[in-house]
Amino acid sequence: MSIVKVGINGYGTIGKRVAAAVSKQDDMQVVGVTKTRPTFEAKTAAEKGFDVYVPEESLQAFRDAGIRTAGTIQDLFRASDIVVDCTPGNVGEGYKAEYAAAGIKAIFQGGEDHSLTGVSFNSTANYRDSWGAQFSRVVSCNTTGLIRTLFPIDRKIKIKNAYVTVVRRAADPGDSKSGPINALEPSVKLPTHHGPDVQSIMPWLNINTMAIKASTTLMHLHTVVVELERDADTAEVLDILRSAPRVRLIKSKSGIKSTAEIMEYARDLGRDRSDMYEIVVWEDGVKVVGNKLYYYQAVHQEADVIPENVDCIRSMCKLEKDAAASAEKTDRALGIDKG
Repeated sequence: MSIVKVGINGYGTIGKRVAAAVSKQDDMQVVGVTKTRPTFEAKTAAEKGFDVYVPEESLQAFRDAGIRTAGTIQDLFRASDIVVDCTPGNVGEGYKAEYAAAGIKAIFQGGEDHSLTGVSFNSTANYRDSWGAQFSRVVSCNTTGLIRTLFPIDRKIKIKNAYVTVVRRAADPGDSKSGPINALEPSVKLPTHHGPDVQSIMPWLNINTMAIKASTTLMHLHTVVVELERDADTAEVLDILRSAPRVRLIKSKSGIKSTAEIMEYARDLGRDRSDMYEIVVWEDGVKVVGNKLYYYQAVHQEADVIPENVDCIRSMCKLEKDAAASAEKTDRALGIDKG
């Protein structure tokens, strides 16, 4: 079996999770991660056994902090077959030139624009579009969440229009620079980027989105109204969602009434970092009236794109032709099941 050497550029919220997920796969290997400053995350990465690569100008700072380094960021590029770029948004263009010069493949995250790569990735909807590509982009957490539920519904019933309000967490739990926050902030630039981002995967879908930033750090919440091409019923839609990959149905009456209980559920499942990789849909909040479908879903912004990154590596590096087979392999390694 061919083992793909994977570098992780950026060991933050997404990068640390991608590194952990990749290290659990039997057809890929983490050859190193990068940090620009000798933070606790850099120290933790080294303690976990990951080789840490840093900018050349930061080598002395890491030595002074007592954190062992394996070389420079460029050294990591030379050691990698593919790099998962988890650096902050809007810096990918500069790194893309470096990846090209090193002759390696790279995956970017949803903070970058679709135009950077010309192809965006979702495991279920367009796995083969990234087959053998040098560059691809895993769409954002909210976009991933919307595609996970809208794509299987559209495939079975067909969607005429989709109207979504995204209630966004204001910051990640480990991020204090954006808070504390005591406000609701509407995104007044309409429609928001989420609709066009979904269309980078499903260009035929007529989707309209709005967003509100809320004073929470746990998860995003979507309210979704779908106009179907034909009349349907609630049971039919629930059957579609039950069989959809990486979608988990829960019930409010079971005690999971909010995103707080969802995160507690993830802890009880014993997930790494309490991660909920699946998109969580309230089963008793799904309702169809004629050709109008209504539902709520929750998105764990730190986690839902992690299995997508693993599958994207397989597609770009031609490790597994079949999308479902790759997803099954990834899910088994990460402990994802339908519950």
